[in-house]
Amino acid sequence: MLRAVRPHLLVPVLACAVLCACALTAHADGMQPESSLILLYEQDGETAMNVRNTDPGPALLHTTVLDIAEDSETVVIATPPVARVEPGQEQMVRFIYQGPPLQVQRLKRVVFEGIGQATQADGRAVVGVGVRQNLPMLLHPKGLARNDAPWKLLQWSSSGRVVSVTNPSAYVVRLAPTLTLVPSGRELDLGRSYLLPGQSVELPLPEAPVDTADTHVQLQPASVYGFITRTFDAPLN
Repeated sequence: MLRAVRPHLLVPVLACAVLCACALTAHADGMQPESSLILLYEQDGETAMNVRNTDPGPALLHTTVLDIAEDSETVVIATPPVARVEPGQEQMVRFIYQGPPLQVQRLKRVVFEGIGQATQADGRAVVGVGVRQNLPMLLHPKGLARNDAPWKLLQWSSSGRVVSVTNPSAYVVRLAPTLTLVPSGRELDLGRSYLLPGQSVELPLPEAPVDTADTHVQLQPASVYGFITRTFDAPLN
């Protein structure tokens, strides 16, 4: 089971208490999660990730699970949502699934943010603000086989001035937003870096219709952990 990394967000009440000084200076160090992805398997019910405080002093680690625009249902909680972490030490954050049975993979985001202690320097409040880590969280259904190349399941078609893509699979497909028609070399912008299960997107071509000679769409897929892989030419129907 992979362990989840959690983002740190400012809690408004704490922010008001820390940022009440008139003048503020900030420096960035931050909380560092141990992975670039939080992967939660439904059969396990939860996952966890360690986050290290790289600041020279103690800091509060704030973890928040964020919904994406296409999926606003809150199904995962993070615990603890706020924790004090000493310099050089790690805090384990657990992510617990509390939603209905999964039918397909679902995508969420997790934000880890570290807020250092406020100090005084030359009459000014100095607050250590860590770099915010915003990571994807993938929820994987019980019984769904692993697929390391789900982009091969995408279906591409063209009609006049529109190129359409549909993800008929149960997998979230991650990819670079820039696409290329082959062999013409004409570029398209997907406008997003993922396609959810069952999602369809139409890409209009205002300048001219699709070249009848174009037979493929070249895409730049990303692995589960977000690393770009070699290009893939998908058939264009």
